[in-house]
Amino acid sequence: MSTNGIYELDFERPLSRLERQITELERQGDSSASDMDVEVKQLRESYTTLLKKTYNKLTPWQIVKVARHPSRPQTVDYIRHFVKDFCELHGDRYFGDDPAIITGFGRIGPHKVMIVGHNKGKETREKIACHFGCAHPEGYRKAMAKMKLAEKFGLPIVTFIDTPGAYPGVGAEERGQAEAIAYNLREMSRLRVPIVCVVIGEGGSGGALGIGVGDRLAMLQYSWYSVISPEGCAAILWKTGEQAEAAAAQLHLTAQDNLKLGIMDDVIDEPLGGAHRDPTIIGERLEKYLVQSLRDLKRFKIDNILRRRYDKFRNMGSFTTS
Repeated sequence: MSTNGIYELDFERPLSRLERQITELERQGDSSASDMDVEVKQLRESYTTLLKKTYNKLTPWQIVKVARHPSRPQTVDYIRHFVKDFCELHGDRYFGDDPAIITGFGRIGPHKVMIVGHNKGKETREKIACHFGCAHPEGYRKAMAKMKLAEKFGLPIVTFIDTPGAYPGVGAEERGQAEAIAYNLREMSRLRVPIVCVVIGEGGSGGALGIGVGDRLAMLQYSWYSVISPEGCAAILWKTGEQAEAAAAQLHLTAQDNLKLGIMDDVIDEPLGGAHRDPTIIGERLEKYLVQSLRDLKRFKIDNILRRRYDKFRNMGSFTTS
């Protein structure tokens, strides 16, 4: 929902009303109106309290909505924020260049790396060109070609995952969508360089897995990661997408769920109210996490890294019965 050109989540309407009151009072008041200043200060305190209360009890479906917020920082925003000397690379050398996946060399802190990330687009025309972040097989082949280039030069790989899923169209299937993702899973599992993967928004199905095999896996606090989107799950189980909220509750898709299940290694805290409220802070936190993770991984011999990577994914989903 959009109000005055600003996107508004349904559960944030009380917050939006307070924001409008504060803005109106600031517009009416002047520096000598002490009573007005006190009222604005009280409203700001009420706003912060309500914001904390709201975001401390988000449901899984509400977290999905936050992850999809139009103002949420995307791969391109993080590249602009902290990746220095970024040089984008195009094409898969088979079919074409998929704009839904961005690849390129860059530097994060002191580390030279290969960046691979989903691209959803910002404006309507760009979103359509990027298929709303749903990559075609050429996108995954491009990603793997650049990862192997990174391996050739001994550079670590950093991936930013943000997709509702791989593109499900006829053309994508004809060009081998499933094979391209499966190939990436196999090849990423044995690339002889450190790999750090971060879910920055949506992490849907094979579309996320296609660039999601790494030595460190992390999620931003209000991102989601699951075998299927809530709408897709609802369509299968209840034959209607209207049950997406119920599906989200059953999929265990939140960052805390994935951390508890042992799928993720870390959860990166977002600013109060989500990453879209303060892109600068989340950019700094993500950069710090990546720099530290790359530093830690570089301490290990590559054979040890590969063995630990194999064990990590081999043990996912294991359980014991008594």
